[in-house]
Amino acid sequence: MAMGYSEKVMDHFQNPRNMGEIENASGVGTVGNAKCGDIMRIYMDIDENQIIRDCKFKTFGCGAAVATSSMATELVIGKSVTEALQVTNKAVMEALDGLPPVKVHCSLLAEESIHAALWDYAQKNNIRIEGLEPPKQDIHEDEAEEEY
Repeated sequence: MAMGYSEKVMDHFQNPRNMGEIENASGVGTVGNAKCGDIMRIYMDIDENQIIRDCKFKTFGCGAAVATSSMATELVIGKSVTEALQVTNKAVMEALDGLPPVKVHCSLLAEESIHAALWDYAQKNNIRIEGLEPPKQDIHEDEAEEEY
């Protein structure tokens, strides 16, 4: 982890929150980035009121990928499934005090993994979450370009 990372990114990289998996999770989302080889898997435990009771992650990737998944889980725990949809990559980046431009795609992976886990939950329970799109399995760099 070189220069250009905020203290918050370093903290979440060195002391990731909510790392691990949830047995019999309500929803699991896995998203990868073929180009950089990062893979993120997000597990959610969602109660009968559609509140995310717990959220854990397993990420294979760079420090920024670990930090963004860690922060993303923090941001969705305690929220309803519709509120969790508002956790965008920008929100994750802001919570981490920013990311270097080359690592913005990591925050996109985090956002997409949350959506994938919510999608899985919705499919299993045969419900529709307002505003939720089918998840992408792979995030391409070109989709991140428009952010700058």
